[in-house]
Amino acid sequence: MKKADIRKFNPNGAGTNDGSIFGLPFSEQESNLVLVPVPFEMTTSYGRGTVKGPKAILDASPQLDLFDADFAEHGLPRPWEFGVFMERESARIRALNKEGCQFAKPVIAQGGIIGKNKALQNKLAKANKISHALNAHVFERCLKQLQKNKIVGLVGGDHSVSFGGIQAVAQKHPGLGIFHIDAHADLRSAYEGFEHSHASIMNNVIHKIPGVARLVQVGIRDFCDEEYKLATEHPKIDCYFDGQLRDRLMKGEAFAKIANEMISKLPKKVYVSFDIDGLEPSLCPSTGTPVPGGLSFHQANYLLKALALSGKTIVGFDLNEVAPSGRKGDEWDGNVGARILYKLCAAALYSQGARN
Repeated sequence: MKKADIRKFNPNGAGTNDGSIFGLPFSEQESNLVLVPVPFEMTTSYGRGTVKGPKAILDASPQLDLFDADFAEHGLPRPWEFGVFMERESARIRALNKEGCQFAKPVIAQGGIIGKNKALQNKLAKANKISHALNAHVFERCLKQLQKNKIVGLVGGDHSVSFGGIQAVAQKHPGLGIFHIDAHADLRSAYEGFEHSHASIMNNVIHKIPGVARLVQVGIRDFCDEEYKLATEHPKIDCYFDGQLRDRLMKGEAFAKIANEMISKLPKKVYVSFDIDGLEPSLCPSTGTPVPGGLSFHQANYLLKALALSGKTIVGFDLNEVAPSGRKGDEWDGNVGARILYKLCAAALYSQGARN
């Protein structure tokens, strides 16, 4: 893995002001890791705003200090030296989101209970067609970067946007494991009638992407009967419910021990799917479906660090459901999102051999 031209950048000064991720000056060609923004939230069923998530993260990212103390003692204090580049938002995705939301909102307003209403049935069919188009578009963009031997990270958008990215990575790395951090199990089938809902992403991944061999879920604390049954009975799934995790910690088990247990369930190659609402709500107050409980910032960072140090290879990742508050000057959600994104980048680079 080659470093970018680090003579372009002073890590002790301010980042560039040209709208690049983390204020870094590197081109796509120079970068080992490419981020694909997916501003799409067609099936969002509660609070909206994730369509603005990629920009909120991008805008907040240059104010981060990029020295990584977690990986410094392991030989990677400056992950940025290996180049991180974020593509421009796609006009195609923006158009799909706009059209899709017009069809989906009337269905969502009815809770997906549309009966024999022909008009709503037609809107639902069109929305599902758009979700397939979105998946195909994301798949092609990710596959293009994977063919250039780039590490690919998606930045959503609601959690439904992960499907095309996981599909592309699993095609290149069959036998893949998914490390899923979330408040929600996302194991519903066609939630509110939407075949690719944010609430059914992991159901779709398990049943429709044959290259995925394992799903390990962490922080799950909001789920229905259907999801609980699938999470506890499906042979490919290991689910660490948040309540059970809390009880083990309360009884004195070390978080590090439990983290290693989680990671041991994963195969050699891993894709990390990180929904920001897997964190405590104080860290992501504007996300669409916040749930009390969840991981602390330090616990989340520890999990990513432990995964990278485990000898497993992070071959792709996504970060979803970051939504800005809309209040002027309030960058908290984007700030936390940018920090989680940088740690995901560092962990993936480290796991693939990057060292300073």
